[in-house]
Amino acid sequence: MNSESVTDVTDHTYKTVTRAHVRACGADREPSVTSVTSVTPVTNPPVRMEDGGGLLPCILALDLGTSTGWAIRGHDGLITSGTVSLRPGRFDGGGMRYLRFTNWLTEIDRLSGPVAAIWFEEVRRHAGTDASHIYGGLMATLTAWAELRGVPYEGVPVGTIKRHAAGKGNADKAAMVAAVRARGFSPADDNEADAIALLLWAIETNGGVA
Repeated sequence: MNSESVTDVTDHTYKTVTRAHVRACGADREPSVTSVTSVTPVTNPPVRMEDGGGLLPCILALDLGTSTGWAIRGHDGLITSGTVSLRPGRFDGGGMRYLRFTNWLTEIDRLSGPVAAIWFEEVRRHAGTDASHIYGGLMATLTAWAELRGVPYEGVPVGTIKRHAAGKGNADKAAMVAAVRARGFSPADDNEADAIALLLWAIETNGGVA
C-alpha cells in the first residue's frame, strides 16, 4: 500500500494512504442522499450585504446523526435542504461513516459555498449508547473540518430551536415538521425539519444575537 507524508496546519507530519487505496476501501463513495427539498425563498427577498456589496454569506445548518438533516442558505438567499444517509455498508470499517461525512462537507462547500458559518443541533442526551457515539464522532469530524478551513461553528441547544420554531422547548417531532411546513417548506422527515428550523433560527436571530 502506497503512502505519502503530509504536514497539516499544526505542523504535524503524518502518513496518509493514497487515494487509490481509499477508493478501494470505498471511503470516497458518495454518501446516500435520501432526499433533497427544492429551494425555498426565505422570508425576505435576496439582498446584497450593506458592507462591501457582496452576496449574502452561505450558512449551513446540520442535525447530526446516521440520517443527517441539512439546510443551507446560498449566496442568493435561497434555502435548499435534505437528508444524507451516513449508514455504513456491510463490509465497512467503523470510521467509514466519518470519512464519507468529511467528503460530503467538502463537496457541499465546493458546490454551494464557500460556507461562512455552520450551526449544528447540540444534543445533550441520547436515547442509547450507539447514538451517543455516532453523534460524538460526527461532531468531532465536523468541528475538525471547520477548524482546518477557518469556518466558525456553534452548537445550538435543542430546546432553543424547538422554542423558536414551534413555540415550545419540548415540541415533539410531528410538531416540528408541522411548524416547518407552515413556513412553506416540505421536509421529508424530522431530521430535515430540524435542520431547516435551525437555519431559520440562525437567520432570524442573527445567530442568537437578536
